[in-house]
Amino acid sequence: MKLPNGFGSVYKLSGNRRKPYVAQKTTGYDSDAKRLYTIIGYYETREEGLIALAEYNKNPYSLQSKMTFAEVYEKWSERKFENISRSNINGYKASYKLCDRIKDLKMIDIKLLHLQSVVDNSGKNYPTLKKLKIMLSQVFDYAVLNDIIGKDHHKVEFLDIGKPTKSDKHYRFTDDEIKVLWNWSEKPDNIYVRLILMLIYSGVRPGELFNVKRDRVNLEERSFYIDKGKNDNAVRKVPIHEKVYPFFKQWHDKGTEYLITQLNGRNFRFDTNHAQYVDSYWTPLLQDMGILQYTNDKGITKEHTPDDTRHTFTTMWHEKQLDEAMRRKIQGHSGKGIGEQVYSHIEFEKLKAELNKL
Repeated sequence: MKLPNGFGSVYKLSGNRRKPYVAQKTTGYDSDAKRLYTIIGYYETREEGLIALAEYNKNPYSLQSKMTFAEVYEKWSERKFENISRSNINGYKASYKLCDRIKDLKMIDIKLLHLQSVVDNSGKNYPTLKKLKIMLSQVFDYAVLNDIIGKDHHKVEFLDIGKPTKSDKHYRFTDDEIKVLWNWSEKPDNIYVRLILMLIYSGVRPGELFNVKRDRVNLEERSFYIDKGKNDNAVRKVPIHEKVYPFFKQWHDKGTEYLITQLNGRNFRFDTNHAQYVDSYWTPLLQDMGILQYTNDKGITKEHTPDDTRHTFTTMWHEKQLDEAMRRKIQGHSGKGIGEQVYSHIEFEKLKAELNKL
């Protein structure tokens, strides 16, 4: 039977889903005549969807107050995921998986103790719980803005996720280990040892340097440009330390599309194939130099990872008591001052001068 004009519609999603039927209602059209609509909910049968549409047409707000956490998450994520990267989407999905105990609760019925129970029973560490709290906050923000719950039901800010603990995930290359790197860098054609020093003295994430194209390196200005990253500040111009400038020039003179390449001339896909670099270049080199393994503060023997180069930069910077704000700009940290990666010539010269004190 054809539904009345303006009533809404119910359609079935593809695939094997527990609630495959979607009820939606048109809310208007944008400037390009594209239809705008709101998702009423997801249902096991078409009949349930039609009943929900009828209730919504009688009183939209009474129906929305019945929406579960899962339903609100679906509506929020539908819009949120349009404009974020695949890695961020996967992060939000991982956080949602931790919310199994509240997903079927009505948003209006979720109390702080329910949210705290999700945290307390997750078994996750602080960084993961911080991401969970961010996701919960955004879902509840969406619910408030769309009149699904009132502001008094938004209690995420009071959620206790504990405090960050000192991590031993990354460990500084010692001064003696860095000396070994410098000694080995003097051997002919040892460009991959020089690459490690380039990472240490630039402070960038390994994946950021591997993604730099040759035409984004300005040897005259002694800088290179990072076009994309994990946050707004990650897009930035980075000064080249005078100690490793010859190494940047050597890589630049190779004439490849990407500044850093494999032996076969292809670029590293570090973000998606970490092992490609670690197994074939990083680990064999550090083993040959005798500096792959170290003993951490807990007396546990571990192996250096590429991310230790960035940690080494940070630690060396602190040891030298250099300007902290400049370090954050160079390393592209998020936080206050988003957008400050665009420098004047004078500001950038100051960054280079500070970097060269390292």
